[in-house]
Amino acid sequence: MIHDLSLSNSVLNNFVGEVRDAKIQSDRLRFRRNMERIGEIMAYEISKQLEYEEVEVRTPLALKHMSKTRDQVVLATILRAGLPFHQGFLNYFDGADNAFVSAYRKYLSAEDFEIEVEYISCPDLTDKTLILVDPMIATGASLVKSYEALLRRGVPRKVVFAGVIASRQGIDFVKKRIPGSVELWVAAVDPDLTAKSYIIPGLGDAGDLAYGIKD
Repeated sequence: MIHDLSLSNSVLNNFVGEVRDAKIQSDRLRFRRNMERIGEIMAYEISKQLEYEEVEVRTPLALKHMSKTRDQVVLATILRAGLPFHQGFLNYFDGADNAFVSAYRKYLSAEDFEIEVEYISCPDLTDKTLILVDPMIATGASLVKSYEALLRRGVPRKVVFAGVIASRQGIDFVKKRIPGSVELWVAAVDPDLTAKSYIIPGLGDAGDLAYGIKD
């Protein structure tokens, strides 16, 4: 199931517009904070799909029955670009466990690459709700490869993928490679990829914009 939050107007579109804007991007702090805000809004929307249970809360005056999330959430992201987006989710799912995947593009030529996974830090995922966040879903290969690597730590009960901007090609690749009930949430869908598999119009390299150009 695909949830494209850009199809309805909300303040989310303001933040997506700012992370795309080449002039505003020069302010790294603002770029990171906007990615974090997008994560916060998306976390709130995804929270509506979780399971809840009734709990009893004691106020200074009386007891009150409230609903509380039942899901045991594990938030996972791909280093390094995913960190600000991940933080937004963690601000709302503050009791979640966390997982981190070190994955990168290993270029075989100027335009051909494969995804290499070097390192995983992850708790047991058995019967948990896994939310895997990746800000830029270009080809979809890094998202799929990271997900497959995380499954070594157990089979989740529920799986959600979340991205800021996805290409149509990336969405099609994810749907083809990961059949079943996985949900995909995005803040925007763009139509094309460059020859080097960057999203058009996209926003550029999210990791470089957040943390500086890498060697």
